Amino acid sequence: MLKLLVKKQLTEIFRAYLYDAKKNRARSKASTIGYIIFFVLLMVGVIGGMFTTLSLTMCRSMAEAGMSWFYFAIMGLMAILLGAFGSVFTTYSSLYLPKDNDQMLSLPIPVNTLIAARLLGVYLMGLMYSGVVVLPAIIVYWATVSAAPLHLLAGILFLLLISLFVMAISCLLGWVVAKVSLKLKNKSFVTVVLSLMFFGLYYYFFSFKATSLLTELLQNIALYGDKVRSSAYPVYLFGQAGAGDPLSMLLLTAAIAVLFGLTWLLLSRSFLSIATASGHVGRKVYRAKAVRCRSISSALLDRELRRFTSSANYMLNCGFGTLFLVLASGFLLWQGRELLELVSQSFPERSGAMPVLLAFVLCLLSAMNGTTAPSVSLEGKQLWLAQSLPVSPWQVLRAKLRLQLLITIPPMLLCLVCLLAVYPGSPLELLFIAVTALSYALLMALLGLFLGLKMPNLSWTNEVVPIKQSACVALSLFSGWAVAMIPGALYLLTGIGSLDPLLYLSVVTALVLILSAVLSLWVKKTGSCIFASL
Repeated sequence: MLKLLVKKQLTEIFRAYLYDAKKNRARSKASTIGYIIFFVLLMVGVIGGMFTTLSLTMCRSMAEAGMSWFYFAIMGLMAILLGAFGSVFTTYSSLYLPKDNDQMLSLPIPVNTLIAARLLGVYLMGLMYSGVVVLPAIIVYWATVSAAPLHLLAGILFLLLISLFVMAISCLLGWVVAKVSLKLKNKSFVTVVLSLMFFGLYYYFFSFKATSLLTELLQNIALYGDKVRSSAYPVYLFGQAGAGDPLSMLLLTAAIAVLFGLTWLLLSRSFLSIATASGHVGRKVYRAKAVRCRSISSALLDRELRRFTSSANYMLNCGFGTLFLVLASGFLLWQGRELLELVSQSFPERSGAMPVLLAFVLCLLSAMNGTTAPSVSLEGKQLWLAQSLPVSPWQVLRAKLRLQLLITIPPMLLCLVCLLAVYPGSPLELLFIAVTALSYALLMALLGLFLGLKMPNLSWTNEVVPIKQSACVALSLFSGWAVAMIPGALYLLTGIGSLDPLLYLSVVTALVLILSAVLSLWVKKTGSCIFASL
């Protein structure tokens, strides 16, 4: 029974490799093997290769300095961090609150067996994510420093203990996430905020600070090692266990065993209460009050906005332009003058190109918003509801357009206001920049809706399919970038740059508005007919 339940857990975790949600059917054997090979190459080749390179950079120099324990402490802590983050949400969704809780608990299966099966699934996921960090570190140490029997045993034990610790931490964090999620009214915003925080911290530390931090560490190994040993002695023992110290290995094994026992005790006591929780956040007492009548356009826009804010996938993949426009506004106020001076010095032969460059940078940022492209497909099998409303198809489609404009134009105006504070040019130039960028935002919203009507997908079983895996979304994004980059590149790199920048922006804006008018007429007439007949 346990073997069958573990197989079920792993099948659910890797469901995307076995089942095609877009076509609503099982994948072929060739497709499944291809996806598995791609996943292995990503985990082993890319992520494992990255940590192998890092291990090769640190291992020999630290071992020669007598700081092997520090090397294992660093790599072990990184493995714990990646393993816990990679498996915590799997823990939340597969251990505590899977969709089949009612069915599984109704079967004649002992609760402890069910917990053990789900716990093994969590352990294997944590082992995969932590192993891709610590296993290259161990192999590099064996290859470059020592492969004595004691070090071989220490490396294997270090890997197993880290994976057990990751499982315990994942269970604890997953328990917290499950408890909190039962009380949240809007989980999508929390997911978006946490995702943005993670990506921000990742790019800050690993993309911008990684080289300087590593150089600083290697130059001051003894200093940092003494600080860790004096102020964080458990970390020192943790590293010593990886380096092969018998006493540290024994102490770490005992500590992990106690932690695992506490984890099992917590799970056995709290599993049923969380698994059978209803998730209600409280009751509201009804109070009679006047109902405010809204217009049709306002009600339809509210419908689209609720769909957008209720889906973390929708917000993260189709609303990134809003975030970048807000960040650009803050950056302009912080270092805008220095940036504009640097850009003007980079193109001395195009001294008047600044308005053109700024206009198309704003266009490029706004192109990352693309709610209209998947909006028709997201109706899915509930499309008949929109078609049965006492409204015209054009009114429904116009609400989808207004949603993208609503999340794009206000942050763009904020960016323009911040640009006004630092831009050295005339107000007339800023006016042309604003008109070009705003007209471009309208064109991109219409283009996305045009492509969404031309290539709808209403048979999906997971909303990620129309949001991330549809051709219309990809075409909308890449064509938006092309429309923003090509006119700017032509002006900066060809003889067109001899034209007056305001005249050039006028011509481009006129073309954009003409295309917008054509697409608007098509959506209003032909697109409305297509929407009604889907």
